[in-house]
Amino acid sequence: MTAFVLDSSIALCWCFEDEATDATRELLDHLQEDTAAVPNLWYLEMANVLALSERRRRITAAEIAQFIALLTTLDLEIDGESASLAFTRILDLSREQRLTCYDAAYLELAMRLGVPLASKDADLCDAAERLGVSVLRAA
Repeated sequence: MTAFVLDSSIALCWCFEDEATDATRELLDHLQEDTAAVPNLWYLEMANVLALSERRRRITAAEIAQFIALLTTLDLEIDGESASLAFTRILDLSREQRLTCYDAAYLELAMRLGVPLASKDADLCDAAERLGVSVLRAA
């Protein structure tokens, strides 16, 4: 069973120690036993941040490989419906809550699954709470 929706802002804290908090480390610990759901854009979003971070010399290729190895140990449920909802529910949420469509995809998934949303993004967390979605804030 899916325990929560995992925003990339949380997962990237496991890569960049200067962004980690006790709460983000705790969520990683939970994923040793629990499953997190992610929209299908999650992998592209993660790869993009890693590529940009390597270009900016914030991280090395070896560190990226180590981080990817960690990610492969996690039980992540990839949502296949997000793309088909992009021009309807996700776009509507983006408009209504003044979020990017990327962030709205995480929110829509948490709403649809009825599970909490784990994020460090303040705007996304605020929107989720306005809509009655439980939030695992890790700021």
